[in-house]
Amino acid sequence: MEIKGEVQDIIYQNEINSYTIATFETEDEETTIVGYLPFVNSGDTLKVIGRFVEHKDYGRQFKVETFEKLMPETLPALEKYLSNGTIKGIGEDTAKKIIKKFGEETIHVFKFEPTRLAEIKGITESKAIEMAASFLENWEVWQIVGFLERFGIGAEHAKKVYDILGTNAIEQIESDPYILLDMARGVDFRQIDQMALNLGISYDNEKRVQSGIKYGLIRATNNGHSCVLKQNLIEFVVVLLDVTSESVEDNIINLKVKEEIVIEKRDEEWIYLENFYSTEEEIAKRIIRLNTSKNVKEIKGIESKLKKIEKQSDIELSEKQREAIKAINEDNVTIITGGPGTGKTTIIKTIIELYEEHGKKVVLAAPTGRAAKKMTEATGEEASTLHRLLGIGKLDDEGIYKRHKEFEGAPIDADVIVVDELSMVDMFLMNYLLRCVYQGTKLVLVGDSDQLASVGPGSVLKDLINSERIRTVHLDKIFRQAAKSKIILNAHRVNQGKKFLEKDDIENEVNEDFFFIKHNSQEKMLQEIITLCTGRLKKFGNYDFFENIQVLTPTKKGLLGTKELNKALQQVLNPNIDNMPEKANSGAIYRAGDRIMQVKNNYDITFEKESKEDNVKTEVGSGVFNGEIGTITQIDEREKVVEIKFDDNKVAWYEFSDLDQIEHSYSITIHKAQRK
Repeated sequence: MEIKGEVQDIIYQNEINSYTIATFETEDEETTIVGYLPFVNSGDTLKVIGRFVEHKDYGRQFKVETFEKLMPETLPALEKYLSNGTIKGIGEDTAKKIIKKFGEETIHVFKFEPTRLAEIKGITESKAIEMAASFLENWEVWQIVGFLERFGIGAEHAKKVYDILGTNAIEQIESDPYILLDMARGVDFRQIDQMALNLGISYDNEKRVQSGIKYGLIRATNNGHSCVLKQNLIEFVVVLLDVTSESVEDNIINLKVKEEIVIEKRDEEWIYLENFYSTEEEIAKRIIRLNTSKNVKEIKGIESKLKKIEKQSDIELSEKQREAIKAINEDNVTIITGGPGTGKTTIIKTIIELYEEHGKKVVLAAPTGRAAKKMTEATGEEASTLHRLLGIGKLDDEGIYKRHKEFEGAPIDADVIVVDELSMVDMFLMNYLLRCVYQGTKLVLVGDSDQLASVGPGSVLKDLINSERIRTVHLDKIFRQAAKSKIILNAHRVNQGKKFLEKDDIENEVNEDFFFIKHNSQEKMLQEIITLCTGRLKKFGNYDFFENIQVLTPTKKGLLGTKELNKALQQVLNPNIDNMPEKANSGAIYRAGDRIMQVKNNYDITFEKESKEDNVKTEVGSGVFNGEIGTITQIDEREKVVEIKFDDNKVAWYEFSDLDQIEHSYSITIHKAQRK
């Protein structure tokens, strides 16, 4: 049956799955409704469809199967709706003033005459327009929520859909449901496909089969691949869509004709999305052209100059380090690769000193904020993230660059460019870098090819090394200082397929900086982690969790996955004992003091950056990038924003609707750790 009424009070709402128990007032009675009601607040007017059931403990309840949000029909209901916290800039007092001033005209004013809101004392014209925009956006989003809910697609995707498609989103989706794949982050293809079938699209519909082909190619990029064997792709799509192989082959040809994919014939046929193929081809051409251009930055008599630097810096370069520096001097593009403790940083510091002494400009860069910070600390010279250095275009939600053919970027003002941690760089970022390098500039690519591949598609470092077209120096000697670290020794042993060093296997001078704790119980291991984070490590260096400790785990799920670890660590490290403001989003509860990580690139968000020395504002800019870590410093419920201070000292403000861009970072996955 169907009933209509107003949500009076939220008795309970599960933060993870939005299962809700609420009191609900209809024209005839007040009852209790139960069911999955995402983003429902007190004051909302709903039409709910379901049935009455008898609970053994709580009596008669209405079990909701589906629901639709309605515009409030009475002034008291409208006032309650306006003041329930969903409309930016409107609290209880402002809602009362609006209803008192405009009465039955209130909705008309919001929709068609928003500047009239400024007739109320304390509301400026710009604030009035902002309030009206928030009101209308909330309403449009809820129409999309209701539509998507019919097909089992979560309400969390509605805001993104509205931002991209606008007010006629539903009509566009009905025409081509597969457009949701490009905008609804995390939506399963099968969900969209079932939605399309329910709307009447046939099994062998061209849009359906072509979307399945492109989905298969995108799925492959999630594992770092840039192309797929044709036969494997056909088999995947046949099973996915329950169509014939002939239908898949026909649509592969159609996509090729439309230049959306490229088929490359080697020993077998490989299929690329067009932008992946074009990007790989462009990288190859640009890096060969750069490497074969005239070596105009070469320094003559380098041996004597290296001896002078060794004497001044009181260092002794190994043969491999000398070979690397000479290679950089002799070639325009050089790769330096080796594991931890093999002397890569010493090479970079020597290159800086050598070229700057000859009036050359050396620019340092790394793919992430944390890697750039580490590079700065190790060399004493300022390093930038590649994103900031290049000023590149935006990422889509899946972390795949939308290829902007018109993007050339500003040429980098440098004689030598050194890029560290190249294993983290995907094919699109590498291509953008090469577009911004002058012919004649030296490019030094540094990284450990044994590290995890980049999160985005392409194994740039490994592929460049394996091509044997770029001069590569492999560093394999662990230096004496580094050999005192059990972490470094064990890292090399893992790469060699050997077991960890035991306590009896090491000499006295090796630091005890690595411990292997074994438990067969997840519960016991969780307790180990909590005690390590709350004091046990203090005797090894007075380590404070928020300054010195990061918990890494291989997975997101389970008791020892990031989701549960973050909840457990937040509870012991940052409990809300003073009843301070909190904000729930996507199953997490955020509060001031929480450690968080940005999980998608946002080029538009503004920030202010203060000097660490005197707290004077030194920079106003925009852009926070995937992997940056910070701390929530304030939650402003009135303005509906969260203030976050990042580790590089910049402060940004996130609207409540943007909180899907962050996650708790008490614990992060090993894969995410490389984005820091």
